Amino acid sequence: MVIIKPKISTYISLGLILIVLLGGLILLLRDFAYKGSFGLWFYLVSCSLITLVILMLLVKMMAGWRFITAGKDQIIVKLPLKGMTKSYPVNEIMLWEEEIILANKKEFKQVTIAFTDKNSISVSNHEHESYTDLVNYLKKKAAKQMIKSKKA
Repeated sequence: MVIIKPKISTYISLGLILIVLLGGLILLLRDFAYKGSFGLWFYLVSCSLITLVILMLLVKMMAGWRFITAGKDQIIVKLPLKGMTKSYPVNEIMLWEEEIILANKKEFKQVTIAFTDKNSISVSNHEHESYTDLVNYLKKKAAKQMIKSKKA
């Protein structure tokens, strides 16, 4: 039984970035309210940009918070924020592929699994624990559905 869950260290890092961005937004709005050190256009552009980055980061964190269990010839996907649990037998895997990207002398890996009900999940080695165990499970149980890996 393989349990794939988000890495806590990744969420701590993203949370710290989120706190810094919120602090910067609060300081900008406070400066606008009390001093007005810059022109109005600066506050409009910078606050809009920071808010957009904060929202994108929150969506990324919330969308990535899922738990995947692979074993006993099935894959169970749990999305706690949606309150959804979906179980897929291995024979419902339409195809899966592992993508390997080399950047800054580091290897980033991501596996994408597509199911027959047109849902798909992606798991990466930097954001999830037990990544290699999942890939080995898929190679063992669903080798025929594998698409040859890409290197970018």
